[in-house]
Formats: sequence, C-alpha cells, structure tokens
Amino acid sequence: MAPLTDPDTLKAFREALREWRCDGYVVWKRRAGEWLAKNLDDVDQRTVSRMMQEHVESGGKIDQVVEKREEWRNKYEYHYDVRFSFFGRRIYIETVLDVSRTGPTITVVNMHDECKHRFP
Repeated sequence: MAPLTDPDTLKAFREALREWRCDGYVVWKRRAGEWLAKNLDDVDQRTVSRMMQEHVESGGKIDQVVEKREEWRNKYEYHYDVRFSFFGRRIYIETVLDVSRTGPTITVVNMHDECKHRFP
C-alpha cells in the first residue's frame, strides 16, 4: 500500500470528489451504502462524499493499492483507500476510479470501521 502520488490520477480523484453534490460522480455500491445506513445513524452518502472531498482537499492521504483479488484485478489495476475520523470513529472507505471521456467517477465499493490491527 502506497500513497497516491500520480498527478493525473490525483487530479481525476479530486475532480470527481468536487462534484459530490451531483449524481454520477461519486456512486455507491449497495454493500457500502448498507453498511453506512446500519452503522452511522443520520449520515447519508452525500455527507460521506463531502467528507471524503474535504479530507483530500486538506491534504489527507489516499492509498493506491494494487488490485490482487481475482474477481477485480482484470477490471481495475488499483483500488484507492481513504481513511479518516468520522463522528468519533475511524472509517475505512475502499473506492475505485473510472476515467472516461465524460469525466472521472469514483465508486465507493466498501466502507467499515478501520481494523486497528490491520491498518496502523
């Protein structure tokens, strides 16, 4: 796991996050949305998307992780992890980035409490 440093990828990530108010730029897989609804009362997907944007714009780290899982590695070379404190909890958010002619899209594929033994 290494910090995202590629300027073009970071630019695309930021561009998608800046549009958190609009549909289609930060989209959520069902699993991540269900975890959010079950574990963080009164917090919606747009709030988390906004908080991700604020985290990144304030210099917060995004980890770029080589995708090794069989079911995903043919579709994505990397996934991107964002971690930050959130309403008194340390949250892990796994995303993928798609860049097309119409612009970048971030998909939130997983979200959960950060496992301290795995992520220092």
